Amino acid sequence: MTELPELNTEVAHSARLWNYLLGGKDNFAADREAAEFALALMPELVQSARANREFLGRAVRYLAGEGGVRQFLDIGTGLPTAGNTHEIAQGVASDSRIVYVDNDPMVLVHARALLTSTPEGATDYLDADLRSPAEILSRARGTLDFGQPIAIMLLGIVNFVVDDAEAAAVVRALVDEVPPGSYLVISHPTTEVNGPAVEESMREWNASGAAPITARTREQIAGFFDGLELLDPGVVTCSAWRPDPAHPGITDKVSEFAAVGRKPA
Repeated sequence: MTELPELNTEVAHSARLWNYLLGGKDNFAADREAAEFALALMPELVQSARANREFLGRAVRYLAGEGGVRQFLDIGTGLPTAGNTHEIAQGVASDSRIVYVDNDPMVLVHARALLTSTPEGATDYLDADLRSPAEILSRARGTLDFGQPIAIMLLGIVNFVVDDAEAAAVVRALVDEVPPGSYLVISHPTTEVNGPAVEESMREWNASGAAPITARTREQIAGFFDGLELLDPGVVTCSAWRPDPAHPGITDKVSEFAAVGRKPA
């Protein structure tokens, strides 16, 4: 049996905090305490979490449908919940192949148990860190064909690479290795919506001993897409990225920006 890394339940973790905000039960007291503190500052945080999840669904449905993508590299998976990337993608195209990447041991256990695939497609899970793109790319080749388009999913994860130059280098290293026709999908917290509350909640989070986090501006987030074709409507609050009129979901602006870009030929 593979030995898992030690699970520290005394320090809040973003995946478990997000799980709590989405109504899940895979979290601990430290996660709930951090979440409730953040909610006291910005009650819209639950809406942000849900809007981010809804954006994931719309983006993956577009990519697997009109975008014609059959491969997804989902880094910063978080704890499995309803509407995971593989469920949405394989619901559109059953032969879709998905590699999930996260570095939280609780996520690892749940992913192995719950992230199953259709017979025609495939799912895999890598225990790895976004800051090690070469390792991720090397191991993902066991499941994904890097000669065919791949959608790189970075939802709520680049914000944990707080150095701007390092964050840009990590994203560029990933994009450089996928072929033309591939896509980059990012969601990222921002202070351009509900700024003072976001700043205060991030200060408290960073002081707690949890993995440091940062917010970025619309311009900074757009910079991750340099050299890519940014799909309409560009960098917008998650709830405003191609909303489905039949299922509007969260419609208010939230403090998470999102965008999708295509790698040109």
